[in-house]
Amino acid sequence: MKKTLKERLAILSDAAKYDASCASSSTAKRDSSRTGGLGSTEGSGICHAYAPDGRCISLLKILLTNFCIYDCAYCINRSSSNVERARFSVEEVVWLTLEFYRRNYIEGLFLSSGIIRSSDHTMEEMVRVARDLRNRHNFRGYIHLKTIPDASAHLIEEAGLYADRLSINIELATDQGIGRFAPEKKPANIRRSMADLRLKIEEAGEKTLRTKTTKKFAPAGQSTQMIVGADDADDRTILSTSSRLYGSYGLKRVYYSAFSPIPDSSAALPLIKPPLMREHRLYQADWLYRFYGFAIDEIVADRGDGMLDLDLDPKLAWALSNRSRFPVDINRAEKEMLLRVPGFGTKSVQSILSSRRLRRLRLDDLGRLGVSIRKVKAFITCEGWSPHRVLDRSDLRAMFAPEPKQLALL
Repeated sequence: MKKTLKERLAILSDAAKYDASCASSSTAKRDSSRTGGLGSTEGSGICHAYAPDGRCISLLKILLTNFCIYDCAYCINRSSSNVERARFSVEEVVWLTLEFYRRNYIEGLFLSSGIIRSSDHTMEEMVRVARDLRNRHNFRGYIHLKTIPDASAHLIEEAGLYADRLSINIELATDQGIGRFAPEKKPANIRRSMADLRLKIEEAGEKTLRTKTTKKFAPAGQSTQMIVGADDADDRTILSTSSRLYGSYGLKRVYYSAFSPIPDSSAALPLIKPPLMREHRLYQADWLYRFYGFAIDEIVADRGDGMLDLDLDPKLAWALSNRSRFPVDINRAEKEMLLRVPGFGTKSVQSILSSRRLRRLRLDDLGRLGVSIRKVKAFITCEGWSPHRVLDRSDLRAMFAPEPKQLALL
């Protein structure tokens, strides 16, 4: 019996939850209230995800279909998986996007898909969705398309004309992992597609000699997603791979997706627990080497197994392993060292640098800047405050470790 649209929406929105690349930061601003059309890339609505700059964004996040000709061992939609299948037509995705927007449920669309028939056939249908939204319905909201590495170059190029962001999944941190668990996907093809996409984005960003303007091509750039915990790659390997991806392909973001056991495959794949906390720590570590000046070797140096500490955030773990670098005088220290103080973010460091030009700062000044005094006071000195010998305490780690929780009884 043919499934209703509502039933298919339930299936394909649930199937899309495994796609983590879903933030609309860095895109060009388009506002229909000033230029006409429908939708906007700015504003607020029902929260589906958080952008890296803190904005709450709402997206209709669905798959075109969860049918797939590939049999990747970690994917719930793989060809051998015993899951309920469904498929949307192009017209149905367009209608759903417009109707959800008109009801103020969403600000844009995140569209991915299983591979049906061929890479080109699937990519062509996804491009049709974006093209119809932009050209036929003048939709000016955010569109993120999950592109397919083996699709023809002209289809990827057309996708960039209509989508704000494009993403190509790197899948796993190592070629060996991909070869073992997703043998139908070729790492070399994935990297070549990411490189081609970077060249197109950079080319579009250059002003032409005749018009002195830039072209519009995926203005929010490209991102990728990496499955964490499906293979035996440690955190050092994962972060090193991410660092190379940022440098080589100009990615806006690497998204980490914690692997969870999938029916019929969990016995064949190793599971490193707890997956969600590991994913969270990887995001924190990713932030440290991108914006705080940490080297990857520093972040994972205090453990011999190449893994992050799951009980403490990476910056705090580093500080506890490098107590000789503290306390830091917030009224005299360089920006680079202030960024290494647990509890200081990039914005609070900038506020400290600005405020201390006017007067010497005290603990209560930090409180007014929104800093957690409890977290920072063991690592800093300031006017009227010194931690004395707190850094020498043998139980210093215990002061910051999460409190034990009573397990629920059945």
